[in-house]
Amino acid sequence: MSADVVAAPEPDPIFDPVAARAEHFVPGEPRVLAKKEEWLRDKGLRPDVHVSDADLARWATPSPAAHAHRHASRPNATGADPELWPGERVEPVTTLFNVWTHEALPILPDEGHEIDGRFYLFLRDHFTNQATRMDARLVDVLKRVAGKFSARRIEVVSGYRSPKYNLMLRKKGHQVARHSQHMEGHAVDFRIRGVATRQVLHYVRSLHMGGVGFYPHSQFVHSDTGPVRYWTGS
Repeated sequence: MSADVVAAPEPDPIFDPVAARAEHFVPGEPRVLAKKEEWLRDKGLRPDVHVSDADLARWATPSPAAHAHRHASRPNATGADPELWPGERVEPVTTLFNVWTHEALPILPDEGHEIDGRFYLFLRDHFTNQATRMDARLVDVLKRVAGKFSARRIEVVSGYRSPKYNLMLRKKGHQVARHSQHMEGHAVDFRIRGVATRQVLHYVRSLHMGGVGFYPHSQFVHSDTGPVRYWTGS
């Protein structure tokens, strides 16, 4: 008698999250938003103030003492959140957008060290989810770039890079330095949609605030607070 031989099913391959993630080191191009979608996104990022009808009526005709206090208190509020009054809105200098985590960080006018904690977390290593103390001068670079190009949004490609992630990138053949400034919390890679990367590059170089790298294929500029030096990557 002959018996049917049933082949044993092939075992499923073991899923390797490290190998799978290595295929997505370079973030893809985000989808181009329609005008209404951009308006809704920007509206959601703008800070808003809600006041009652009684407050509006009282503030519509402020007393001379209140008017004097309003203008006298503002010069002494360096680094504090701007004081909002009816009819006034605080517009961000720019909004940072992390292409890996899809998080947004508005940078407000006259914002000082109170942004530090949010800035550190925003630029955390997306692979290990670790954060570190970033050099505050990077915020100044981004503010200057935003002012120069009237950029309402700056896309951040890379901030802090943990030693584990940096080593992994090197093993995969990516162009990263063994002792990268990203590992020290001293570097940020970014781009501005609608502005040529070379224009951003030339301006950041003119600041003479540290190292500046140009990556034409990936379309971003590297800026760090280390020694002044220039290079071109891929």
